[in-house]
Amino acid sequence: MDSHARSLAKAFSYRVLGSLSTAGLVFFFTGSVKASLGAGAADSVVKIILYFAHERLWNYIPYGRPKSPEYEI
Repeated sequence: MDSHARSLAKAFSYRVLGSLSTAGLVFFFTGSVKASLGAGAADSVVKIILYFAHERLWNYIPYGRPKSPEYEI
């Protein structure tokens, strides 16, 4: 299981990439630096929170994890 700090670091690094792409797309469609920076900033905050919650919830889902042995010596 990942630590809270690791999940947060992963969320932050992923969101930097995602927010840069969002800002780039907004700039491409609007030509507005102000709008693109605002959209990128809002995107970062909301999606870091959502990604962190998503990561933490998946720690409780056993799907795809190897099963532990029934007993250990």
